[in-house]
Amino acid sequence: MAVTATEPITTPEPKSVSILGSTGSVGCSTIDLIRRQPADFRVEALSGNRNVDLLARQAIELNAKLAVVADPKRYGDLKDALAGTGISVAAGPEAVVEAASRPAEWVMAAIVGAAGLAPTLEAVKRGATVGLANKECLVSAGDIFIREIERHGATLLPVDSEHSAIFQVFEFDRPEKVSKIILTASGGPFRTTSKADMAKVTPEQAVAHPNWDMGAKISIDSATMMNKGLELIEAFHLFPVSEAQIEILVHPQSIIHSLVEYVDASVLAQLGTPDMRTPIAYALAWPSRMPAPAPKLSLAEIGTLTFEAPDPERFPALRLAREALRAGGSAPTVLNAANEIAVARFLAGEIGFLDIPRLVESALEAIPASDISTLDDVLAADAEARRVARLIS
Repeated sequence: MAVTATEPITTPEPKSVSILGSTGSVGCSTIDLIRRQPADFRVEALSGNRNVDLLARQAIELNAKLAVVADPKRYGDLKDALAGTGISVAAGPEAVVEAASRPAEWVMAAIVGAAGLAPTLEAVKRGATVGLANKECLVSAGDIFIREIERHGATLLPVDSEHSAIFQVFEFDRPEKVSKIILTASGGPFRTTSKADMAKVTPEQAVAHPNWDMGAKISIDSATMMNKGLELIEAFHLFPVSEAQIEILVHPQSIIHSLVEYVDASVLAQLGTPDMRTPIAYALAWPSRMPAPAPKLSLAEIGTLTFEAPDPERFPALRLAREALRAGGSAPTVLNAANEIAVARFLAGEIGFLDIPRLVESALEAIPASDISTLDDVLAADAEARRVARLIS
């Protein structure tokens, strides 16, 4: 079992934390929570991709021991920005892994893409509690990560709002009493858009999510509903259920974040306003809870919640994700990597919006599923999928 529920443990000492991907959307939200209760947390390490100015400001504000920029070309800039502060500075992918190895009790894994695989695995191998916001860890290397979590006694806490919702209402002591889990989806900005109009969608339109404030990549995945396909694969690894027990339900208001149905026909759900600081706060304070600044939920003001089945014609990404999960091996890795390239090509204006799932399907057809047993296997499959996806016209 990937995650476990235990009795609360209280300690007067500040919780030591590291944030991998501190300059991204999830990282900034995590820091917003920490700055609201600074006496409760001690920051060990921060890492960012290229935004040196923001990374330096974060490191100074939180008095981090180490700041790492993933782009080695920005090392000099970060060193200059932190000169005289006493904060250690490093750069490059290996330095990000070293940041994950530092002795923090709790690690936020929020590096987007395959770049987050090795650092997150490093935190797992030292038995840390990991708040997981990186989909690739479970989508591309789920079997490997779950095996290492069990081997090293690490704890994996889902940060995605949907998986956090399930975690909060799932009876891990009696998983056989669960009949299915239901992942809710907003449906994105094109839930009711015709395919003809979807073919003309621009990147600016696709990143404008109706409910959530997210980065460009995640917003595009929401618009294609690939994000829900990736979350389906994650849920398969996070919770003791089969692929057939995972359902997708479109819920445009994004108030019910996911549900668990039990064998007695009871359905338990976690509700809240759409604000990522709520699931982040749950993971950050676990096994306790902490205040979060999200607006309080008023069902009376909302009045109506609606639901519908996803449209498989408009959103073939859901089918592709299920097929990849059933195929196993490297297929989910290929799905994820090809999607990253397809999204990047769409944002660059090279392909149309409807070409994103078409490109992913072509990559899956071109690369037969192979066995995955090591991180090197994952990285090789990821690289091959990216190479192929760049060549598909």
